[in-house]
Amino acid sequence: MKDKKASKLTHQHQSGHSSPFKLGKLFDPDVSWDKDQLGDVLHWTRQIVGLVCGLIWGAIPLVGGVWLILFLALSTAIVYGYYALILKVDEEEYDGHGALLQEGLFASMTLFLLAWILVYSLGHF
Repeated sequence: MKDKKASKLTHQHQSGHSSPFKLGKLFDPDVSWDKDQLGDVLHWTRQIVGLVCGLIWGAIPLVGGVWLILFLALSTAIVYGYYALILKVDEEEYDGHGALLQEGLFASMTLFLLAWILVYSLGHF
C-alpha cells in the first residue's frame, strides 16, 4: 500500500502536478508556504472579509467614513493575525509586513464598497 502511495507522489512530482489543496493546510503553522501561495491565501481571505463586512454594513445600515476606516482596520487585523499568529510565518521571507498586509487590499476595498453600497441602496431605498 505504501509503495503505491510513494509511486503516486513520485509520479506527481515528476509530472509537475502537486496534490490537491487541503483545507487543513490553512491552519497548520508547520507547513511551508511559497510567496505566491501565501499571497493568494491572504488575498482571498481579505476578499471574504470585504464581502462579509460590506453585506453587514449595508444591511444594518451604516453610513459614514468611520465605518470605512473600521473595515480597513478590521481587515488588516485579521490578515495580520492570520499570518503572524496562526501561520507563524517569518515576514522577512516574504518582503516584510508591508507586502503581506497590502496583499489584496485594494481589491477587497472595492468589493467591500460595492457590496455595502448595493445592499444599502437596494434594501433601504
